[in-house]
Amino acid sequence: MFNWAHVHLMINHFPVVGTMGTILLFLYGAVRKSKEIVVASLGLFVLLALVTIPVFLTGEKAEDVVKNLPGVTEDYIGRHEEMASYALVMMEILGAAALLGLFWVHRTGSTPKWLIVLVLVLSLITAVSMGITANFGGQIRHTEIRADFSRPPTLKPVK
Repeated sequence: MFNWAHVHLMINHFPVVGTMGTILLFLYGAVRKSKEIVVASLGLFVLLALVTIPVFLTGEKAEDVVKNLPGVTEDYIGRHEEMASYALVMMEILGAAALLGLFWVHRTGSTPKWLIVLVLVLSLITAVSMGITANFGGQIRHTEIRADFSRPPTLKPVK
């Protein structure tokens, strides 16, 4: 059955995992001094910035689906939503920097060190903010990853 929570859960992995994978590709390209790989990575960062927008926009609709479910509290949703706003801003700044980088490379034919450093720093900050956002989002329904989790005494650990 279709609902916005399902859509949100299906697409929210793209910015989280995509950012981490693209950082690795970007680093590989920078170390190998491969303009083609760096340009491909910049393009992926721009694409991830675009994909992050619908992920963010479906969050509000996903909240409407889950807010009255047992164990779901406004505290968990609010923390996730607040961090998601910050992560969105960081991703869009990264996307803008990557787009600027693509124009720069197209215009000059080179990838200057300042561009590599700028995109790397922004991408690392973005990856951390995406990871924290994902963790907060997981806590909405996954009590086992909450800080206050304790195993119910009637359950025995799986060996």
